[in-house]
Amino acid sequence: MLTLSSPHTHGSNSTSKVMLTVILATLPGLLVTTLLFGYGTFINVLLAVATAMATEALVLKLRQRPLGFFLKDNTAALTGVLLGLALPPLAPWWITVLATSFAIVFAKQLYGGIGNNPFNPAMVGYALVLVSFPLHMTTTWAVPMAVDNSAVPGLLDSVAVIFAGASPDAFSGATPLDAYKHMIDSQTSSEVLKNPIFSGWLNGGWEWVNLAYLAGGLVLLWRKIISWHIPVAMLVGLSLCSLLFGWDEDMYAPLSLQLLSGATMLGAFFIATDPVSAATTPRGKLIYGAGIGILLYVIRAHGAYPDAVAFAVLLMNFAAPFIDAYTQPRTYGHKAARRGLIAKSEK
Repeated sequence: MLTLSSPHTHGSNSTSKVMLTVILATLPGLLVTTLLFGYGTFINVLLAVATAMATEALVLKLRQRPLGFFLKDNTAALTGVLLGLALPPLAPWWITVLATSFAIVFAKQLYGGIGNNPFNPAMVGYALVLVSFPLHMTTTWAVPMAVDNSAVPGLLDSVAVIFAGASPDAFSGATPLDAYKHMIDSQTSSEVLKNPIFSGWLNGGWEWVNLAYLAGGLVLLWRKIISWHIPVAMLVGLSLCSLLFGWDEDMYAPLSLQLLSGATMLGAFFIATDPVSAATTPRGKLIYGAGIGILLYVIRAHGAYPDAVAFAVLLMNFAAPFIDAYTQPRTYGHKAARRGLIAKSEK
């Protein structure tokens, strides 16, 4: 008796390889950040990754799950990398440990582990410490080399500030978005841009960091790790809001700051594109990305926080299942797409 089965093809990508590729794509941004802002972010990444792996191993042990199988998928390591990149370079060590542990335990493992979390774990951890410790999260940003080369902390200075509690005052300053938002209340745009933090052109080094993350994001697109829908929709949504509602630079940050300051490119290509918590249908990804861009602008322009990638992403995480339910494409053999929330009794 001859048994025949349909042919099957297997992709060469595994979860471990995909996550590792994303981690490697962040390296240009990490390198530029380290060169321009000192070693703080590099230390944060190492500490966050170590914390994420240790916390993941502990929870897996408590859940009686195989450690090697789950740890080698690199999802915990990626969460640590993204948190280390997002946190202020000179934040105290315990903030990094707290944010990372909370992300792994409560935003990932509590929901059942990889593939089950409805929210982006890294952004949950970031939002926790931002809301809980706003002073540490807004006053420990390193001054870039373009503003004051002598104020960029060296390796030993960074270690002293992060682990020994040394005062970061000599090395820290406001971010361009934060500085612009507060200074524009009493000055004109031309006066604000004369501040050294803007370096007479854009924003004193932040533009190079964002361009580095853009380069890494393009690599992910080229490797087909992510699709173009979410990052493009997010950047277009942010740009349109800035052009339509923030055209007066004497009131709101200009488009150049919106796109090349803060965590814009990191958020667009590495955070918003999380395959578990983001929308998954082609049309849904466009709506999801555009929603993040719009929320990002609204919170930046009218909220209490100068940057808002974490909040924008988490709010759209809430909406992702609903968006997917109403943007399902037509399946083969059906005349129309089946969309909406269908009760079990109706199936």
